Amino acid sequence: MELKIERELLLKPLQQVIGVVERRQTLPILGNVLLKTTNNQLSITATDLEIEMVSQIAIENSNVAETTLPARKFVDICKALPNDASLTIKVDSERATIRSGKSRFVLSTLPATEFPNIDSFDSLFEFEMSQSQLKKLIDQTHFAMAQQDVRYYLNGLLFEFSDNLIRVVATDGHRLALCDQETATGVPELQQVIIPRKAVMELSRLLENSDETVKIELGSNHIRLSTGQLSFITKLIDGRFPDYQRVVPQGGDKIVIVNRSLIHQALSRASILSNEKYRSVRFTLSSGSLQVMANNPEQEEAEEIITVDYDGPSIEIGFNASYVLEALNALNDENVQLELTDQNSCCLIRSPDSEESRYVVMPMRL
Repeated sequence: MELKIERELLLKPLQQVIGVVERRQTLPILGNVLLKTTNNQLSITATDLEIEMVSQIAIENSNVAETTLPARKFVDICKALPNDASLTIKVDSERATIRSGKSRFVLSTLPATEFPNIDSFDSLFEFEMSQSQLKKLIDQTHFAMAQQDVRYYLNGLLFEFSDNLIRVVATDGHRLALCDQETATGVPELQQVIIPRKAVMELSRLLENSDETVKIELGSNHIRLSTGQLSFITKLIDGRFPDYQRVVPQGGDKIVIVNRSLIHQALSRASILSNEKYRSVRFTLSSGSLQVMANNPEQEEAEEIITVDYDGPSIEIGFNASYVLEALNALNDENVQLELTDQNSCCLIRSPDSEESRYVVMPMRL
């Protein structure tokens, strides 16, 4: 293989795929990226056996060849070269020589034949939506996913496809995030898939707030997303997601409307003196006001009182401050609505004008 390419052309595709490459590998080949040239096209592939990402670049080259290079070293070399640099990559036996100006780097290669491919992909259905819509669905929910939970199906994001709606749900058993997006999918009957945590985080990084479309193809064990020159395939989590509908509170009779910035600032300040492990805060709600209190084992305490739109009976309830703050961060409205029933019931947090995004936080014992 011999390839000449501009640094600027190469760097972005490399940075797109590098997130898939794990720093600690069970197989040496998984630390490499696959470079493959075909007729006027270079494809760069990275995989960890669960996710496969392929980025393609148009080049002036008619050779058909392939090799693998150490992923992170290759990216670091490209990043360190000047912006207007041009690279020549020449592969000979088990070595690749990269030249740029007066710089020369020699890297070890591994045979392209050893590079693993994800199983063959059979699409059951496919549709398109804008990148910004998909990014919003992910960004407004992913923070509620579990991390390394033994209930492996919680370590991912539920995508629920119906004919004209996509719903995304995340929960770690203590809180839940849900976001809806109306879009025509053409799915004949309700489909649920769980995308693993790592794939979700990579998608959040890759997707842009643009009207450019992303093509979504669902297979029996995989999902593929394609945008322009990038193809992203991930295995799905094989498990049954809990019935989230039972968790979302219905008909809470204590409705509180409050300025989002105001409650966010009060909660942020009060939580400084909360218990570092449990992050618990006490909400005391009365007509027209909300008192937020926190204390810790050192007998330190904080108190904040803010004005709210509420005219009902007093109620005292405890929450994990971090869970409430993350829900508030996900909402963009000026005001938020809290729906409560009693001190032992979950709190529903949403926009007063929309049910598109909803957040459920379980109460804590005070």
